[in-house]
Amino acid sequence: MAKRDYYEVLGVSKTASDDEIKKAYRKLAMKYHPDRNPDNAEAEEKFKEASEAYEVLSDSEKRSMYDRMGHNAFEGGGGFGGGGFNAEDIFSQFGDIFGGAFGGGSRGGQRQRRGSDLRYVMTLDLEEAIKGVKKTITFSAPAPCDACDGKGAKNASDVETCRTCHGSGQIRMQQGFFAVQQTCSTCRGTGKTIKNPCNSCHGSGIKDRQQTLEVTIPAGVDNGDRVRLSGKGEAVTGGQAGDLYVEVVVREHPIFQRDGADLYMDVPVSIADVALGKEIEIPTLDSRVSLKIPEGTQTGKLFRLRGKGVKPVRSTMVGDLLCRIVVETPTNLTERQRELLKELQATLGESNQHSDSKKKKGFFDKVSDLFD
Repeated sequence: MAKRDYYEVLGVSKTASDDEIKKAYRKLAMKYHPDRNPDNAEAEEKFKEASEAYEVLSDSEKRSMYDRMGHNAFEGGGGFGGGGFNAEDIFSQFGDIFGGAFGGGSRGGQRQRRGSDLRYVMTLDLEEAIKGVKKTITFSAPAPCDACDGKGAKNASDVETCRTCHGSGQIRMQQGFFAVQQTCSTCRGTGKTIKNPCNSCHGSGIKDRQQTLEVTIPAGVDNGDRVRLSGKGEAVTGGQAGDLYVEVVVREHPIFQRDGADLYMDVPVSIADVALGKEIEIPTLDSRVSLKIPEGTQTGKLFRLRGKGVKPVRSTMVGDLLCRIVVETPTNLTERQRELLKELQATLGESNQHSDSKKKKGFFDKVSDLFD
């Protein structure tokens, strides 16, 4: 019987992308897999047909040959250019797509287990986050047992090769043309059995332990930034430990607020100083600098001090310090101060009455115009 067109088999167009071809094959493989259709010859044949089509169309070189010559491109060459067809090799390309239900695994052996990643929240002062700091942290997590050094046995000689899987950690079963691998139930995939288990960890090789680590926090970190410590997460028997992520939380600062690379601060100034102008001294994170307040400065005015901000951890550019002027209204006035302010008030009122008509109207004049 003549072979069907490979694009027709997978139900895709000839212009389909690699991802579309992969998704189409995945759908058919899940539907017609022999493990889901036992003793169903028709399903097994459709599964084999879909796998054969995917073997060609997932390879750019084979796909190009097929587009030019059709099935004739592979006649007389042992199937696919002499290389033959191996459904297990195709499944290995999908990793965890089938969740191990059909014996999937990494090519050439079992997939190594990996422990979970752990999270540790570290609170820093703003100065520590900006300048960088070394901190010692203490936490509890599954780690290799210190009594048996993670072996799970009292002595090294008590660890033996599993007699069921012969050390592979997998049991291989043949179902027709398709080979199925399953995790060995005797050693649970480790390939080893223990004759005399460790009394401390009961043979697991893993035990919850309190650990102390020194963490280097780089300069310029901000809220939510994380430092990864490889292999310091959860340890698992016969596998690779996960990672530990140290997440930074920065305390609120009494003076400065951070926005990316820039710092903001409020500068309280008396009404006399903004009216007459004055040079004042303000703090930065590492020193003090002078800030000139021009005569007539209004509240809310921002002054930018270049290069007095933060150098973020992922940038070479240093931000700025932005100073927001906040005019302070005097309270608890003496009688003399009240008299002087009243004189000033009256003077300002006369000034407004005799001001040039071309100048902008004051706030209350605009309000009066609005309701006239």
